[in-house]
Amino acid sequence: MNIKCDFCGSMIDERSQSCPHCGAPLSGVNRTASGQPQTIEELKAWYVAHNLPPEEITRFFIGKDISEPKAFGIYKTETGDFVVYKNKSTGERAVRYKGADEGYAVNELYQRLKAEIADQKHNSPGAKPTALKDDIFKKRNCCLGCGFVTLLVIMMIFFIAYSVFDGVPPRGYYKYNGTEYYHQNSKWFSYDPTTDKWLEAESLSEYINDDNADQYKYSGHEGTAFEQTNWYDNGSSGSSDDDDDWDSDSKWSSSDSWSSSSTDWDSDW
Repeated sequence: MNIKCDFCGSMIDERSQSCPHCGAPLSGVNRTASGQPQTIEELKAWYVAHNLPPEEITRFFIGKDISEPKAFGIYKTETGDFVVYKNKSTGERAVRYKGADEGYAVNELYQRLKAEIADQKHNSPGAKPTALKDDIFKKRNCCLGCGFVTLLVIMMIFFIAYSVFDGVPPRGYYKYNGTEYYHQNSKWFSYDPTTDKWLEAESLSEYINDDNADQYKYSGHEGTAFEQTNWYDNGSSGSSDDDDDWDSDSKWSSSDSWSSSSTDWDSDW
């Protein structure tokens, strides 16, 4: 089964770890975060645990093949394939995925559901302050905001200065003495081609620094991409192995208002 790369649009094998055309990691492979649902039943449990409205309101049907317009869903066919779909406002069905990989299929709907929750919260009447409240907020916090910006600028200057003088090399792949490495957040990780695994390694900053980083930069890695490991820090407050999506911002509150009429039902996904 071939799927489309979200970055370059090329059709590639669903079993690939990354796109052979542009090198981008496949979104469906990023499903190793702790607590992230990987089966239809787990996705159902995630839905309930986050106090989401009934499926008739959200229009997300987990484990059901719904034919009526305006519906997202996932289900398993009699032949064992998993189908992720979207029924547009016209009733036309756009199939996002059909194949044997349940984890990939679940991740596709899971990511779309999380995006929809974020949009619904943003569009909720209680999400945006009124003009009067916003004006009061600005007046009360003008000085505080200026002070915060000043402090932020100072912190950035110190951070840049520290990075420059400390000789920290940029994040990325490196090759040193025949071994592949990945550097992030002042930590080094080495790749073992025998086991196709990444492990934390001793620091190479003594040998590879900001001055000679280009000499050791490496882009020909063909094994498991480091971005697909639990070591990888995607730039959020914690690394992916500390990320627990069961307790994320996707929890729904009774004060939130869900309106499926604000959903873009005309696009393919």
